[in-house]
Amino acid sequence: MFKVKTDSITGYKEKVIHFTVLSTDEHASKLAILLPGAGYTAQAPLLHYSTGVFLHKSVDVLQVNYTYNDKFYDHFTMEELVEAIKHDVDAVIDKVLEENSYEGYYLVGKSLGTIAIVSLLDREIFHNAKVVWLTPLLNRDDVFEFMLHSRNESLCLIGDDDSHYNAERYRQFAKNPKLVTRLLEGADHSLQYKNDPVSSIDLLKAVIKEIDAF
Repeated sequence: MFKVKTDSITGYKEKVIHFTVLSTDEHASKLAILLPGAGYTAQAPLLHYSTGVFLHKSVDVLQVNYTYNDKFYDHFTMEELVEAIKHDVDAVIDKVLEENSYEGYYLVGKSLGTIAIVSLLDREIFHNAKVVWLTPLLNRDDVFEFMLHSRNESLCLIGDDDSHYNAERYRQFAKNPKLVTRLLEGADHSLQYKNDPVSSIDLLKAVIKEIDAF
């Protein structure tokens, strides 16, 4: 059994941002921070099973449950949305770390969540964090450049049928010995195969095994 604590902070422009902390050990030394996509929540398969992987290892899990596909954000420019992401994620983490301290961290970002990772890795406490980039937004210069030059031990999983996949940029990741890459042939932005649910389940299993081994 594990303990579940839900809470919230007042985020960018007074929008309430909810979060959940799950734990199996009162004295866990590590925290995994899960940063979902815009419409891909922490309860969706990739992040749901990633949560299970970390809890099985007695790593606490923080799920940041922002909802950037909400109508509240419809008028935001991309630049303002990025500002909101950085502000909200920082505020949630500050709140959690007021009450708990950890010796090590994992950062797991899906799609839009990879923008938050770029910002978080500037914080001193995350300089040695292990990072999982799930379907990173490779066409964004900030995400690409950070991944290319990051000194954090990292794992990248992306499909070549993902609209955010960039073959030329992906090839350059071979220059970074700290970055392990997995290109999943035929997989889309949800790391699924279109119109093939059974094979998609096999792919999900393979991805979770990679995260577990990492």
